[in-house]
Amino acid sequence: MPGIRFPATWQPGEQHLAGRVIVVTGAYGGLGSAVARAAARAGATVIITGKRKRQLEQLYDAMLAESLAEPIIHPLDMEVATPRDYTAMAEGIERDFGRLDGIVHAATSFAGLTPLAMHKPDDWLRALHVNVSAPFALTQACMPLLQQAPDSAAVFVLDNPDLLVRAHWGAYGVSKAALERFVEILHQETDTSPLRVHALLPAPMRTAVRRQAYFGEDTNIHPLPDATAIAAVYLLSADGAPARGKILDLRPELSA
Repeated sequence: MPGIRFPATWQPGEQHLAGRVIVVTGAYGGLGSAVARAAARAGATVIITGKRKRQLEQLYDAMLAESLAEPIIHPLDMEVATPRDYTAMAEGIERDFGRLDGIVHAATSFAGLTPLAMHKPDDWLRALHVNVSAPFALTQACMPLLQQAPDSAAVFVLDNPDLLVRAHWGAYGVSKAALERFVEILHQETDTSPLRVHALLPAPMRTAVRRQAYFGEDTNIHPLPDATAIAAVYLLSADGAPARGKILDLRPELSA
């Protein structure tokens, strides 16, 4: 997929997502919670999903304490959810809101760096399912709603392809490569519809996944996921149209 850079001067306002309904998966994770907050600040009604209801409730309480718009909790375990569960979620969104304007796929499964010879089959299958199959199933279930909206966006989070081709990245590396191919195919099939398809490639962030992957690194040298969350809001908004079918690359540009 072609790459595009984030407009350096762009900042979200309170009206960028006004009236829009947005789903955020993996919402209590580092990136997911930042996206949920940023989307709410930009005026969206945010549906937060994840498998742990208690952590969703903690995010709900934190967002209210920050005077953000009340999010909607929808527990969803992407490890075990069936197509019927995704259909039921889409039907519930249509019943309760009558629209859906965007999804940010922030959920991820990463079991650590492991040689293929030692990779647990269950971890392999879980990563491929959560990182590829579940985003496909949820997006497919929600596509009728997304395509009814005048302008909608599906945002898929990638990881650094220059690193993931190296040894020990296992199922996580394979799944992120597969996700990129899925995003490209989905874009080709929706490029004349109201649904915009986007890939988001973050710079290094201070998250639990980063700590797990880079054991021994001082992750405090990296910023919190807030800048990536702002980029996600950009893609969800009408301003993100130039990035349709592209990878929004947030990594620092190499100097000449």
